[in-house]
Amino acid sequence: MKRKKTKKINKVKKSKIKVSPKKAAGQNTFKPNEEKVEIKKIKKQPTEKKIYNIKDYVVYPKHGVGKIVSINKAKIGDIDITFYKVLIEKEKLTLSIPLNQQSYLRPVSSINQINRAISILKSKPKIKRTMWSRRAQEYDQKINSGKLYELAEVVRDLNKKTDVIAEQSYSERQLFEKAYERLKSEFEVVLLDKAQQKMDKALKRVEIPIQEKEIQPQ
Repeated sequence: MKRKKTKKINKVKKSKIKVSPKKAAGQNTFKPNEEKVEIKKIKKQPTEKKIYNIKDYVVYPKHGVGKIVSINKAKIGDIDITFYKVLIEKEKLTLSIPLNQQSYLRPVSSINQINRAISILKSKPKIKRTMWSRRAQEYDQKINSGKLYELAEVVRDLNKKTDVIAEQSYSERQLFEKAYERLKSEFEVVLLDKAQQKMDKALKRVEIPIQEKEIQPQ
């Protein structure tokens, strides 16, 4: 009789230490009384300190020099945003740049940086011996980088010192004019009316006089 009792006790103890398969697998059991965590939507754009003011000139890499004409607020969906209105006068284009994306903008170069760019224009061109298609792609990337010195390098390397069309291929001339105008627009903010004169002098560009055509009598 004693042996039978001990066997029953052992069976009870084993049943007490059984672990449920869900807990063994690391699964959490859901309790109906637990409260669900409320997910809150973002109502405002990430805050960032305003750097630029109205009437400030800035450079947007893909479009060049622009002027901040206003700082506006708008609501897109459930999000309130603040953004700069930037007028790119050369392209007759107005951009809306949110404050949390103002890292895409940079201030216009200082007089020391402009003088450094003029030194680059005066230096000897560096033309790689590679296919034109590859060089054209590199030039285009430099133009759209928004970096003053890289822009000056493109103008220097593609400069033919005259405006004679025969001296440049169509694609070369297109890239040169794009880089030249982009650089000049930033020079004009700092040097005002002397911008083009300074650039052409550094590039040793020769002005070709426009000859008036003689009108033949009918």
